[in-house]
Amino acid sequence: MKRSHRLVALTNFFLENPSEHVQLPFFVETYKAAKSSISEDLDIIDEMFRHEGVGYLQRTPGAAGGVRFIPSASRDRNKAFIEKLCNQLADPTRILPGGYLYMSDILGNPQLVREIGRIFATAFADTKIDVIMTVATKGIPLAHAVATFLQVPVVIVRRDPIVTEGSSVSINYVSGSPQKIQTMVLPKRSLAEGANVCIIDDFMKAGGTIDGMKSLLDEFHANVAAIGVLAEADDEEDERIIQDYVSLVKISKLNMKKNLIEVTSGNFLQD
Repeated sequence: MKRSHRLVALTNFFLENPSEHVQLPFFVETYKAAKSSISEDLDIIDEMFRHEGVGYLQRTPGAAGGVRFIPSASRDRNKAFIEKLCNQLADPTRILPGGYLYMSDILGNPQLVREIGRIFATAFADTKIDVIMTVATKGIPLAHAVATFLQVPVVIVRRDPIVTEGSSVSINYVSGSPQKIQTMVLPKRSLAEGANVCIIDDFMKAGGTIDGMKSLLDEFHANVAAIGVLAEADDEEDERIIQDYVSLVKISKLNMKKNLIEVTSGNFLQD
């Protein structure tokens, strides 16, 4: 195999298998090349990944050493994307009756959702995460995007149990404005005891839903390793239950009478 062909094959492998640790003998056998040649190829690919701002190759020495691709978007790339996202969300035609914000087109766009997943994977690259958790339904695409880059499974919290998922753990929590009691359930087989969980949600006001998921995780003796939200509302900041989280955009003002939305970047870009 020519080096140019091998470089394409290796690049495709890493992009298709992010965060997966692979020992060098696998590449030596697969591409019938010397270990030194593979090592040089990895240097070239790592340099280009960093140049393009999409991530880098993490190398580990020793007998059990190998390499894995860490998706990690550059700050400039993330900033440009988040600014674009803010502009899209600031469209006043997104205002819905009741003061809600229409976001389904963004959550239904595979390219946008994939880039959002890459950003959260960047934020949590150094965090030990065993599983991604979200609540049905709008957070599901985001959770799967993050899980794809981190190579971990997704568990979905639902409002009602599903008979095909077996016995479930159920809790009541307070959410919404005005506040009301709601229920969320999670199948007992979804989580292993002591699992490190990353919670992903599409929108957060006071944080009641996420706080409910944290309480549900207590029932499984699981740990909240990270929390990521696509958009947060700024008008209830003083009453916010959740403090330690990463947000991409912030809805600073939503005025139905003036047909006005102000959207700024979230805390992800803060130094």
